[in-house]
Amino acid sequence: MSFTSFWTQSSRDDKLAIFVFTVTLFAFVVESQLTQYIQTTLNYRHPFFLFWIVHSSFVISLPCHLLYLILATPHSFSALWKGLVLANTQHLNGPEHCSSINSQTTFPVNKFTYLMLTLTAAITMPALLWFAAIEMASVTDVTAIWNTNAFFAYVFSVKIFGLKWESRKLGAVVLATLGVLAVVYGGSTVSSPSDTVEEAVPSFPKSTGPLIGDILTLIASVGYAGYQVYYKKHVSPSFVPEFAEDYRPLSASEGDPESDTLHATSHLNESEQSIKGIETVFPPPFGLYSNFWTSAIGACTFAVLWIPLPILHWLGIETFSLPQNLTTVGAIAGIALTGSLFNAGFMITLALWGPIITSVGGLLTIVLVFFSDIMLGATESLTIWGVAGSATIVVAFGVLAYDMFQQR
Repeated sequence: MSFTSFWTQSSRDDKLAIFVFTVTLFAFVVESQLTQYIQTTLNYRHPFFLFWIVHSSFVISLPCHLLYLILATPHSFSALWKGLVLANTQHLNGPEHCSSINSQTTFPVNKFTYLMLTLTAAITMPALLWFAAIEMASVTDVTAIWNTNAFFAYVFSVKIFGLKWESRKLGAVVLATLGVLAVVYGGSTVSSPSDTVEEAVPSFPKSTGPLIGDILTLIASVGYAGYQVYYKKHVSPSFVPEFAEDYRPLSASEGDPESDTLHATSHLNESEQSIKGIETVFPPPFGLYSNFWTSAIGACTFAVLWIPLPILHWLGIETFSLPQNLTTVGAIAGIALTGSLFNAGFMITLALWGPIITSVGGLLTIVLVFFSDIMLGATESLTIWGVAGSATIVVAFGVLAYDMFQQR
């Protein structure tokens, strides 16, 4: 039995991926501007608390997606959930067990818990290193070094996935990195793609160690690239069965049983046939699998990462304080909502497109924030280097996107 990619895409899925990617970029712009507003105008500077709130809010991704599917499609929650559990069970048990897995197979709780904890740690640690680095080195240096993660994502992808070095891809990644340097060092004050609430400036004691700060940022950049590749390798399914263009419940009780059986055997493989006795939407609809893991990270963050809050308060590093007015509460809610949207979209495109094009695509947020700053009145950001760097990033992403779609 042969198994093809879970993310085998139709032209419809390509369009959905582009739409999700576009929404993701604009969600980041709103998140970035709200973060700046809450820290400067509202003067609410409690970055770790905001980090915990935003990353915990990832948990809404799956419920919102399920609610949409229940309202917009004929599928029931039960059918969607069973298909989602089955997909995870197949993926976590490994390709060698695919043919023997059915709706009665025990869900691998230990493997799931380990992967959830690992993902949460992998996405959290780079942000925390950024926290420390920003007080030691200049924001300009930290921003530039952080955005080398696109280069490291390419290197890791080549080594871990056994890819060949391609001069066009390597050139595009290097070009994008140079574009970032032009924007950052060209006199603009644009935020980095990761200069969101989770990496806002905390109240760490001042240090005079810029070299240490640069080293910490470099480690954070490498770590973030590693997270992207780890997610693609261990979370994105690569072996579950090929599926038809349209998602539909598999149920032996629908319509004529004999007709259903013939229909099922005509295009479903053995693993899918094993679940046709109960209503199950399998494979999960576009993006649902990724949103499951996004919500898992949010739940893990909520359950575990509140622990540092009293410790930071006791050590005097960050005094715990709830927002004092509705304006601040509303701004935090906006950051949480757009942050969840950004990360949910990022995880979907990471699973679909891989870490190379996604990491370079993430640099487009520099371009959008650059121009949004200008439109909001920060005209000092408009420099020839900023414009040239932005254009360079767009061209680099265009080269990678063209290459990806040409290979389909």
